Amino acid sequence: MSAPPTEPTAPDELPKYIAEGLPKQDSETLRAVIEYADALLAYQTATPVPDELPENAEPVSDDDSEHSGTVVKEWVKCGDETCRCTSGNQADMHGPYKYRYYRSGGQLTSEYLGKP
Repeated sequence: MSAPPTEPTAPDELPKYIAEGLPKQDSETLRAVIEYADALLAYQTATPVPDELPENAEPVSDDDSEHSGTVVKEWVKCGDETCRCTSGNQADMHGPYKYRYYRSGGQLTSEYLGKP
């Protein structure tokens, strides 16, 4: 004879409103939550495709990082309206600099990694 199942304990990282709300859901709703959470996780961890990256970004294939996302070399404008980089010509822009593009909270985000 086996022991009856016990209700699992929510992980500490789970927000209280979710931890308190999930046990009140029926099986069909919980399956829908799992399906949605899996799809959301796949979206948020998906590697950005070239169409999502800035026009002047060149993917770097020799990146040895363990982080997710796409690493690119990118030429940038500095924000000074009197600087030559505002011409729009890549030769006048600053760089190249390395950036990692990844999704965070559903938004495409960049992280500066320094000069190549």
